[in-house]
Amino acid sequence: MVDKKILLGLTTTPNSDWRGKIEETKKFNITEIALFPTYIQLPERKELYKLLEATPVRSIPHVHLRNDMEEWEMDLFVEKYQTQVFNIHPLNANFSFDYAKFSKYKHMTYIENQYHIPGDSEIEMFAGLCIDFTHWESDFIKESMRRKKAYRNFEEKIRKYGVGVAHISAIRSFMGFMSYDSHMMHDLKDLDYVKNYQEFFPPIISIELENSFAEQLEAKEYLEKIINN
Repeated sequence: MVDKKILLGLTTTPNSDWRGKIEETKKFNITEIALFPTYIQLPERKELYKLLEATPVRSIPHVHLRNDMEEWEMDLFVEKYQTQVFNIHPLNANFSFDYAKFSKYKHMTYIENQYHIPGDSEIEMFAGLCIDFTHWESDFIKESMRRKKAYRNFEEKIRKYGVGVAHISAIRSFMGFMSYDSHMMHDLKDLDYVKNYQEFFPPIISIELENSFAEQLEAKEYLEKIINN
């Protein structure tokens, strides 16, 4: 069995120091990452792309798209960084979605389970599903507390449409009894929940954490023992 590729994630959420992570690629000679430019507007994205040119990064197999991205940005990823898969949020989570703009790469774009499971019509516009395991686990916890069945029909959709890429963030415990999803990992055990999803791992899995690359390198090693055992 071929090992799954686990990628460090250059995230851009408000608490993520994405410029600092870019500098870390030089410090640790990181040549391959996943990119999550989901929280920055075009001027900052252009800055990010420029800064990446002066790093060891040569491969970005997975990019999380924004609904306002331009086709030239996707061309850049594919042509310069050999991007293999994109993912995007469910359409009703986006504003003014222009499907035609993304049609060139629909064959390699996967739609994510975010605050809901995408409907069939949404999934069929793209190549299949991107599983965010943290959203899935968080929903399971919340629904279990309400004694309802979690993520109805999600496994059926996975088997029907396939999975091209996945995200892994943290599931943290609050006061020892309440768990919730987070983009900040405080302990490697925050990743243990992924053991529940072994049968659903796709070929490419991206770490979606605000943690530094120094901490993500530890997370990657930890996850590899779980996922590629």
